[in-house]
Amino acid sequence: MKQFILPELPYALDGLAPILSEETLSYHYGKHHATYINNLNGLIAGTDFENMPIEDIIVRSEAGMFNNSAQAYNHTFYWYGMAPKKDGDSLPSGQIGSALDEAFGDFEAFKAQFSEIALKHFGSGWAWLLKNKDGKIEMKGMHDADTPIKDGDTPLLALDVWEHAYYVDYRNARVDYINAFWQLVNWEFVEKQLLAPSRESLMLPQ
Repeated sequence: MKQFILPELPYALDGLAPILSEETLSYHYGKHHATYINNLNGLIAGTDFENMPIEDIIVRSEAGMFNNSAQAYNHTFYWYGMAPKKDGDSLPSGQIGSALDEAFGDFEAFKAQFSEIALKHFGSGWAWLLKNKDGKIEMKGMHDADTPIKDGDTPLLALDVWEHAYYVDYRNARVDYINAFWQLVNWEFVEKQLLAPSRESLMLPQ
């Protein structure tokens, strides 16, 4: 039977410090994310889903199987969308920079709108930058495990606003977590998803 594995982080557990601490990644990646993948492997065993790519499982499943497959995928996307802090904010350039300017006016307008979606999202969920089925760039807040690929859209950037994503480092100050997040965004990854999204960059069955 195919087994999904916890993908390796593209940086060390302390690689996002001090924005996100090693303790946060140890729990969020090493416990929460790993549990979704382990649950998913148990749920697909002996079913028609056991040989499907994770994207197909997400689109076709419901209830617990959807929640665990989507959260396994969402977390991988979240980790890959960040990179160790550089001096100053991480700023987009190239085609992703141009796409954001075209869709939202300029980067600062995009950043403000995306941050507001993340801040005002009630309860657990995600803020997503995505390219919709019509090829337009937009952003959405999605609850719980929901994910753009469920609707046939292409995810570009994810911000996890479940409380466990930031409570160790920021307690209940979600706004501080969101403001700090911009120093970590991996715009090279975001641009890759815009131009040539590839499941090979994310979760592969073993």
